[in-house]
Amino acid sequence: MRKYLRVVDNNRATKWQRFAEYILDRIFIQIIFYGALFIFGILNTMIFNENIDETFEEDDAGLGFVFILIYLTYIFAYYCLMEYYLGRTLAKYITGTKVISIDGKKPTFMQILGRTFSRVVPFDALSFLGENGWHDSWSETRVINIKNYETETQMKSEIESLGTKEIA
Repeated sequence: MRKYLRVVDNNRATKWQRFAEYILDRIFIQIIFYGALFIFGILNTMIFNENIDETFEEDDAGLGFVFILIYLTYIFAYYCLMEYYLGRTLAKYITGTKVISIDGKKPTFMQILGRTFSRVVPFDALSFLGENGWHDSWSETRVINIKNYETETQMKSEIESLGTKEIA
């Protein structure tokens, strides 16, 4: 069980920030996915001298399933890699928020993995009508406003250091 810090909860991102992040991340995932498909199409044409046309897509019923699997892989990779290595997705950079553990530390890979897999739950997006989303609660992470969090932790640090002797 992780130690729960009140400073983390005090500086959670607002529901509007989270909603904007959801929409923006979906847009970025779409751009990345279709960009990769475009590059794949160009490479396929250059290397094999074949075009992927409508008849090819209609003839192969499994192609749609393959595209869905590739798309889901992009979603998982986007969230896992961005949130683990950077602590933020592209949308979180725009809104000024970051993912941290409830104890104020960088989330572990297992927390990020649990957070990402929790997004698969069909009504996860509606879970934000409550206090926290399921993918936050189940993974013991929070999305915080970076400026407010850093300001509050710095103030607490300065208050705690009052009266200590400075060594020059």
